[in-house]
Amino acid sequence: MLVQGGPWVLSVMSLLLLLWQEMSAIEVPLDLKQPPTIMKQSLKDYIVDPRDNIIIECEAKGNPVPTFSWRRNGKFFNVGKDPRVTMRKRSGTLEISFRSGGRPEDYEGEYQCFASNDFGTALTNKILLRVSKSPLWPKEVLEPVVVGEGSSLVLACNPPPGLPPPHTFWMNSAMMSITQDRRVSMGLNGDLYFSNVLAKDSHTDYSCNARFLFTHTIQQKNPFTLKVQTSRKVAETPPNFLSPTGTDSSRMMVLRGQKLQLECIAAGVPTPSIKWFKKGGDLNQKVKLDNFNKTLRIDSVSEEDAGEYMCMANNQIGSIRHSIFVQVKAAPYWLDKPFNLVLAPDESSRLVCRANGNPKPLIQWLVNGEPMERNSSLPNTRRSVVGDTIIFHSVQIGSSAVYQCNASNHHGYLLANAFVSILDMAPRMLGAKNQLIKVIENNRTFLDCPFFGSPLPELRWFKNGQGSGLDGGQYRVYINGSLEIKRARVEDQGTYTCVASNILGKEENQVRLEVKEPTRIVRAPEHQSAIRGTMARFDCRVKSDLTLPITVTWLKDDKPLSLGWRLKKDEDSLSIPNVHEQDEGTYTCTVKSEIDQDTASARLTVIEDTSLYPTQSSALPADYPDPPMDLEVSDPDKRSIRLTWIPGDEHNSPVTEFLVQFEEDRWEPGQWQNLSSYPRDLNSVILQLSPFVNYQFRVIAINSVGKSRPSRPSQRYQTSGASPDAIPSGLKGWGTKNTNMEISWEPLLNTEQNGPNLHYSVWWRRKDTGEEWNNVTTVGAKHIVHDTETYVPYEIKLQARNDFGPGPESNIIIGYSGEDKPTAPPTDLHVSNIDSTKVNVHWTPVDPNTVLGEFKEYRLYYWREGSMVKGLHVNKEKKTKGFYSTVAQPTGILTDLQPYSHYRMFMVVANSRYDGPPSNHVDFHTKEGVPDLPQFFKIVQRSPESIHLEWDKPLEPNGILTGYTLNYQAVNGSRVGHMQMESFLPNVTAYRLRLPDQAIRYRFYLAAHTQVGAGKIYTGESPHFTNEEYFFSSVEPTDVSMSTTVPPPLPPTTTAATTTISTTTTTTTTTTPTTTATVTASTTATTPVLVTSTKQADTNVLGMAPGRVIWNLTVKPNSNYANVSWNHNFPIGSSEFQLEFTLDGNGSVSSVPVNQPPIKLAGLIEGAKYRLRVYSNEYHSISSNVVTFETSAAYIKDQVDIATQGWFIGLMCAIALIILILLIVCFIKRSRGGKYPVRDKKDLPLEGMDQKGEDGSFDYHSDEDNKPLQGSQNSLDGGVKESDDSLVDYGEGGDGQFNEDGSFIGQYTVKKDKDETEGNESSEATSPVNAIYSLA
Repeated sequence: MLVQGGPWVLSVMSLLLLLWQEMSAIEVPLDLKQPPTIMKQSLKDYIVDPRDNIIIECEAKGNPVPTFSWRRNGKFFNVGKDPRVTMRKRSGTLEISFRSGGRPEDYEGEYQCFASNDFGTALTNKILLRVSKSPLWPKEVLEPVVVGEGSSLVLACNPPPGLPPPHTFWMNSAMMSITQDRRVSMGLNGDLYFSNVLAKDSHTDYSCNARFLFTHTIQQKNPFTLKVQTSRKVAETPPNFLSPTGTDSSRMMVLRGQKLQLECIAAGVPTPSIKWFKKGGDLNQKVKLDNFNKTLRIDSVSEEDAGEYMCMANNQIGSIRHSIFVQVKAAPYWLDKPFNLVLAPDESSRLVCRANGNPKPLIQWLVNGEPMERNSSLPNTRRSVVGDTIIFHSVQIGSSAVYQCNASNHHGYLLANAFVSILDMAPRMLGAKNQLIKVIENNRTFLDCPFFGSPLPELRWFKNGQGSGLDGGQYRVYINGSLEIKRARVEDQGTYTCVASNILGKEENQVRLEVKEPTRIVRAPEHQSAIRGTMARFDCRVKSDLTLPITVTWLKDDKPLSLGWRLKKDEDSLSIPNVHEQDEGTYTCTVKSEIDQDTASARLTVIEDTSLYPTQSSALPADYPDPPMDLEVSDPDKRSIRLTWIPGDEHNSPVTEFLVQFEEDRWEPGQWQNLSSYPRDLNSVILQLSPFVNYQFRVIAINSVGKSRPSRPSQRYQTSGASPDAIPSGLKGWGTKNTNMEISWEPLLNTEQNGPNLHYSVWWRRKDTGEEWNNVTTVGAKHIVHDTETYVPYEIKLQARNDFGPGPESNIIIGYSGEDKPTAPPTDLHVSNIDSTKVNVHWTPVDPNTVLGEFKEYRLYYWREGSMVKGLHVNKEKKTKGFYSTVAQPTGILTDLQPYSHYRMFMVVANSRYDGPPSNHVDFHTKEGVPDLPQFFKIVQRSPESIHLEWDKPLEPNGILTGYTLNYQAVNGSRVGHMQMESFLPNVTAYRLRLPDQAIRYRFYLAAHTQVGAGKIYTGESPHFTNEEYFFSSVEPTDVSMSTTVPPPLPPTTTAATTTISTTTTTTTTTTPTTTATVTASTTATTPVLVTSTKQADTNVLGMAPGRVIWNLTVKPNSNYANVSWNHNFPIGSSEFQLEFTLDGNGSVSSVPVNQPPIKLAGLIEGAKYRLRVYSNEYHSISSNVVTFETSAAYIKDQVDIATQGWFIGLMCAIALIILILLIVCFIKRSRGGKYPVRDKKDLPLEGMDQKGEDGSFDYHSDEDNKPLQGSQNSLDGGVKESDDSLVDYGEGGDGQFNEDGSFIGQYTVKKDKDETEGNESSEATSPVNAIYSLA
């Protein structure tokens, strides 16, 4: 039993537990006397290869050096008597050799190693040694399998039982894998299942193969011969299960952390599809579906995976279901593993051994390898066992021992050694003396001070040998002696002293810290392209600490750059004269000091001079790069891997960087996420990865044009699991009720889980009470603590865990249980210094203990009971104002009150959830103030001789209204006249002003009065009388985008509707003198010109509304329309506008009603100049400024290629025909020469050179080939000018004949019986032009 003492004992035990946790982090120096510690041992289930020697490991440390012994199958194993067994020196590792014969099977059994010295005995696990087996396939004769087409079939594999079990697969005689799909697949037992057999399945070589991992052998079963009997029609059948068989449900038990595989294979025609469900919820993210959805797999099972899983097979004929009830059991696993204890004499502590499992494991304690009940080395008064805890009281020298905790159930066991070493030692430093540490400024820095002592020394740090201990703020001291400086600064330089002290003495060590400026490249090299033969220069300007020597080196393509005679390196740059193709590459500048370094890279591209080689590819346009190719992963590590790729074509724009993306198939399959980017000179990089993620990668190249297509994905790489690295963020505790506290946090990201079965350990305890921590383990992101007192503080901490172990603990935060309603009201609420719009408030505060929560404020509720103006109705809505004050006599000022009003108020105290009871109610009356603006002010000019003014009394007179004051003055541009004033009684709300000159405009200022004074002034300006007539036209909706402009100080109203306005309106001629913004739509522009007026409008037409304006009138003119938009702060849906535009050509004015901008103003005259403004339909005096714009010429709108127009083509053809006719006439004139007609020559005799042809006709060709045509014109000197025309140009040769069209046949030949020739006797008669003339 536990000693008496109640809460005091629990407090002491909690303190001791904390001390034990701190001690567990300290390593005992090996030169001190200590019990043995097991350092290395073989696996519990140890399978060995029979072809090798057997090695069973057992390594331990201790002082004195431990001696080793073994037990086999629970009995002492005499190693010295077996000649095949040897034990390594200073080690317990056994080596069993079979060089001289013997069977490994003879040494199978259960082994356990004992390491002992004077202070205790440590044990290894019980190691079950088994020899791997790969038995042969039994001899069997397999008859051919005959089955009808459409039937189901199972080809049994039945591999021989091996150790470990073999991996099975199916192949044919060509050593090709059997193709598997939804219809044909291999089950978990190795059998080959056919949901339905097709004729193409007939083969003689279906062979099952078994691969034995240890012996690296493959054994093949005799092949099956499958004969399929075909039929004309295969009957459709409903699904039925081939696996599992039997009933419609089955059960399965799986151990926590093991792989769960559920299988459903169904037969049927058509081939059934398989779907999986889990009763009571969806399949979680851990579930993977394999083998065409026939297998459900969970790689690491946890308790929440238990339940009923259902598979459904269905096809067109029907469906069938099977339920599998999964029960998850668990071998023991650690919750709190015992750690070594180092205690001083008379100290007390405890060993805790907590484990969980299903069924719950049995905890057994051993001492030096023997059950505790058998061991009497310590008196019972010195230790006691309470459940899973051993409590030590006032230990003494000589009671050192090694304790073993054994946690076991039906499914396995855990064994842990933890020694208790009793030492009495003054502090000693374990690290080097007087170290010099150099660090970079602003970096996180650790100063180490390893120490040891018993009792555990207290460690303190001092700077420069003075001041109090360093801890808190910028500094943090860890239990192992390290001092963390969160951000090293220059002022942190100095000598730091760590002092370890206990009751036996103290020891100190010094560390000198120097803080240096970082070494950095301030001007880095930049990517550049250089023409071949020119000079390239890369900058690399460095800034560093003056006390640190630095070296600058250059690399080219990640290899040291040989400077040689040509390359020149100075302090800040690298010069490459006369660059050539071999200089192209990536240049890296690396600057190093003894404690840091910096690098920068740039790419040099060598190009040809495009002026010398205009056809070179350098003149081609740049394009997106091709995707990288041939991704390869290598050098796998726990949290990193090397990825290598081949860059694609850059397409005339150098790649600037590569983007590496990853996809994982566990949490977000198919979603590609950015991992990191790398400069263009790298194509082989080390990727930093998270544990327990199945990665695949792809790479994207980026140049100045943009990103390439992604590369093909790499092969997958699964990182091994680890305990969580991250601490869940957002830890907080807050009550949702007055009797609870909800502890919540942000769950770890998927890639931060690092392993399966993520869960969270939460600890909490009342602050400043010394009570023990309460804790719970949950898989969710919150935990609710019930039955708490109201609003009390709790200390809270959190830790993430998975199957690989616990992560780091969070810092302790302070949370609070739930709040309740405050119980006391503020008292003596009263007011003072009452003004027209404000009042001072005073009250007596409440006792803080009555707030029952976090004090937020004193909350004042007040409302307006009424106005002291008779007949004025008011809004009695309650308003609040908070006052945060913790002084003894609090006061506050309540502002924004309405003058001349009756107010009522009370006050409560408020925490985060509730208001407390109300205080006494207080009534008060505000003083009279100045009135608000009149409700409206209209300025209407109904005739040229006078202006009519109308207004209404203010909504809030704020007192007794005494009258109105109207001031006005003439205005002419920027010049103003003398100010005149009229006063009116409070019942007068209209005034008529006669105009001495109708061309004069006036500006008016109207204000209401009370006895206190004048209120806000309403300003307006008289309109021009000629703007009184307006004409309206139809409205047609369309979609036009709205331009955005900068709003004025008043808040704008956003509008989005778009309207097209046709301008076929009645017009009247007028002129509007005002300031305008002018723009012209250029006749050469292809896009509309944006015309904007950003000045706020003058009030120049009709009535006014207070605070309403129109601004930023914007016009985009085209040929016959314009897009118009503007900004305003009128309420949406409650305002209409008038669009007034004036044609400058004739002064005609048109006006159309519109709703909200933007507007498409259609039907404009092309190439015309307009002036445009927008004003309110309700308040004519609210108008925009005038904008002048000009539409573009007509042909700008529909500018097309003239060469493709029909009229142009016809015109060109007519012109060509006319030119041809003129040419023909010219040729006719030339042929006649102006002398003789042909008929004048027909009586002349034929020349002697004329000869008859074979057909009786005459040949008019000359015998001289070079003789010119006789139709050629004579020159001035009597010579013959050679003609450009020939028969060859117009006919088929020199024989004067034409094609067989009949047109001129016989015109150039003479029959033998004819006495005269027809045509000219010269060779000129062969011209078709002359022939045409001869026809005449």
